Amino acid sequence: MHPDVSHLPQKASPVLVKQANMFAGLPATLIEDFQQEFLLNEWHKGEYFDPKLLTERFFVVLDGQVEIKQCNPETGRETTLDMLYAGDCFDLIVLLDDQPHDVIVSPLSTVKLLSVKLDTMRNWLWTYPEFNKQFMPYLAQKMREKEEQASSVILHNVTTRLSRIILKHIKKIKFYTGRKEEEHQHHLVNGLNDDTLARMSGTVRQIVNKQLQLWKKDGTIDKKRNQLIVKDLEALEKEAKYTDTLPNTRLLEAPKEKR
Repeated sequence: MHPDVSHLPQKASPVLVKQANMFAGLPATLIEDFQQEFLLNEWHKGEYFDPKLLTERFFVVLDGQVEIKQCNPETGRETTLDMLYAGDCFDLIVLLDDQPHDVIVSPLSTVKLLSVKLDTMRNWLWTYPEFNKQFMPYLAQKMREKEEQASSVILHNVTTRLSRIILKHIKKIKFYTGRKEEEHQHHLVNGLNDDTLARMSGTVRQIVNKQLQLWKKDGTIDKKRNQLIVKDLEALEKEAKYTDTLPNTRLLEAPKEKR
């Protein structure tokens, strides 16, 4: 367990505020005004995050990976509501309706967060049109993600759901250390172990592991601890049943070589 001092808030600088996509495009004078209200927090993997904080402050991820979960206390079964990366914020529901939200906030790595009082965040949204204009597309994006997540459980089998989850998170965390000329052939996804993927896809660990082993056997992926290396992006897209009419395909195309 890390010392509690890591949780002591510090004042955030304008540079840190600009690192959050939601604020990056705002005028410098407005960022300086906002900066005075922000605090900087840090949580480490496995540490307890009190959900009561969500009724007091609004959080923006600067660095790291956060899983938002819900749990059935009678069965112990958990489901992943969202996976957050740098630039994401939480909790949007509490921000909008000012009601408690029964969730588990689980840092999957060392996480650096900006936080501001909920009332202050709401006041900014109503007071500054330029900020509202940047916030609303993010809100719409999260609503679309929730719609896709809900419909996918009903409309698609586990293989399709799992492949879509992996493809989605390729764009969130991507790291490659091999030969530069082979970079476009390898897509690394960190932090999604079998249990996490099961919670995200609405199934159990054994089924996820079986499918990952099948993909590993046919050369679609390689699997090492909490790392997935996608070696055949086209095969995974085929499993996901993406088409040229969906935006996901264009986003996941390998970059063309420069002449």
